[in-house]
Amino acid sequence: MIKKLFVICVLIICILSAIACGSLRFSQLAPEAKDFHPQKVAVFPVDVGNYEEARGVVEKIAAGVLIEKKWFTNVIDTENLNRQIMVDEELRKAIMEYLAKLNTLDFSDPDLSRKIGELAKVDAFLLVFVDAWNYAVEKDKKVAKVNLTMKLYEASTGKRMWKAGHDITESYILSKPDLSKVARDVARDMVKEMPH
Repeated sequence: MIKKLFVICVLIICILSAIACGSLRFSQLAPEAKDFHPQKVAVFPVDVGNYEEARGVVEKIAAGVLIEKKWFTNVIDTENLNRQIMVDEELRKAIMEYLAKLNTLDFSDPDLSRKIGELAKVDAFLLVFVDAWNYAVEKDKKVAKVNLTMKLYEASTGKRMWKAGHDITESYILSKPDLSKVARDVARDMVKEMPH
């Protein structure tokens, strides 16, 4: 009887630990997001900070996770958006000006946002930031760490509808976990919280 009770308690603790570890670092939803149901989404080029090696991997993962969900009729991945930018001077200029204002003034210009939406034919765009992408030693443990931030903007208004941050740290002894696999898990956890 005591053995059975002990096993049940251990199982409950394990389940609660798994649930607690599954939540995002933060997730902020705009009040208007409950009525926001974009059909076409573009994934902007990823801001990788000091982690240039993460660029192509995270861009593919972000678009891939959105496509997996089957919430949207069209997901324009970064590669296809870059092709559009290369041939459409007006779109390139609008995106460059928009991102400059967003990065320097923290201002999502509604006119530029609307223009981007019209030219790229999207209802929303997703910005992804790589905050950590590395192997490290923390408290005498070897770890693989991926930390991402995502922001979803409504193209027609420039409003940020959702912002979230999440990280996963996997410890290892001999074999390093693949950072792209860790990043895919991070992105999947985040996208579950995204308005659609």
